[in-house]
Amino acid sequence: MTGPAAQLVVIAKAPVPGRVKTRLTPPFSPLQAARLAEAALADTLAAAAKVPAARHVIALDGAPGHWLPGGFKIIRQRGRGLDERIAAALGEAYARLPVPVVLIGMDTPQVTPGLLESALRPLADGTADAAFGPAADGGFWLLGLRRPDPALVVGVPMSTARTGAAQLARLADAGLRVRRLPCRLDVDSAADADAVAEQIPGSRFAAALRAVYSA
Repeated sequence: MTGPAAQLVVIAKAPVPGRVKTRLTPPFSPLQAARLAEAALADTLAAAAKVPAARHVIALDGAPGHWLPGGFKIIRQRGRGLDERIAAALGEAYARLPVPVVLIGMDTPQVTPGLLESALRPLADGTADAAFGPAADGGFWLLGLRRPDPALVVGVPMSTARTGAAQLARLADAGLRVRRLPCRLDVDSAADADAVAEQIPGSRFAAALRAVYSA
């Protein structure tokens, strides 16, 4: 099957203890939190790699490691807040290859290739201008744009219970046709980690969580 003429970007931090998943400490140690982050990132990248996109990209803060599969182009994160970093990643990916861009984070290891393709395809075929995946905590786990524009993202307040609503309102105010994706749970707390691991028991993430609990 021919894939959609759109690209997929994973925005991520290198899983370095003390720099990732800090909201998991406590109850986990910084090293344990980093191991969970690495597993979540590996699962996310594996799902992304299976999507027949025009291009696979990682917008990375930090150095690449063994967890990065082949076939991904690396771009560096730019900007201060997360809103600027998302806008910059979308914009740079589009500048390098002017086809629609879908961006996800590393916090939803339960994501599937089919779900990701369902975001890319309507942007590629022109039946939607944007794709949006709300998160259970009020944020969002996916944002896709047919034609990225920093004004659609910069200034949206991040990491609040209203982030998703504010981002969706920004898209609506611009008159964009939005493809809504199902709500997903981000891994931000130990309870989130437990719930997500139950959804994907055979995943790297679930195995890493079991190892943490058995240590």
